Amino acid sequence: MDYNTQRPKLIMGEYGRYVQDLVEYCKQIEDDDERQQCAESIIGIMAEKTERTGNAAEFMSKLWNHLAAIANYELNIQYPVEIEKEESLSEKRETVPYPQRRIKRRHYGAIVEDFTKVIEEEKDDDKNAQLSLLIGNHMKRDLSNWNPDAMSDAKVINDLDEYTGGKAILDTKRTPLVSDGDLLSSRNPTTVKKKRKK
Repeated sequence: MDYNTQRPKLIMGEYGRYVQDLVEYCKQIEDDDERQQCAESIIGIMAEKTERTGNAAEFMSKLWNHLAAIANYELNIQYPVEIEKEESLSEKRETVPYPQRRIKRRHYGAIVEDFTKVIEEEKDDDKNAQLSLLIGNHMKRDLSNWNPDAMSDAKVINDLDEYTGGKAILDTKRTPLVSDGDLLSSRNPTTVKKKRKK
């Protein structure tokens, strides 16, 4: 039995294993003309397997570059376009580390925490007030997504005050936060109510 897990890793999955196997076969052809013809035939198959984007020249350039990448840039043919060699797609890319840190209030997320630190350090009152209003509105939106019943200006003010150690300047009487109605009307409904049968 031949399992995919025992085969070489697919370099570009959108073209499938069949195309990758054809490319490997094409690399082994010794005759230059025959190898060139084989590559052009593979391009025809790839064109049928992918959606056309941009103009014809851009589309064909993309296909030839993909062919070169699938061959790990080892296919000795005359390419009709310039090949832009990138990092081999078959190599494992470096994993982006996910930040592991404790967030005080997960419904607000790390971004709010980062910005509240900026507010805490802001000495200019006008800039502090502008930033506090922006973050306050963002926090209220987060609350509306997390739990609309918990959404209130008082909670936002209290939470922002705790985050910044009382250094946030947020005068909601002079510059109110975004209204509950505006927030709720802009939310996408997550459930569709079934119509009752009459």
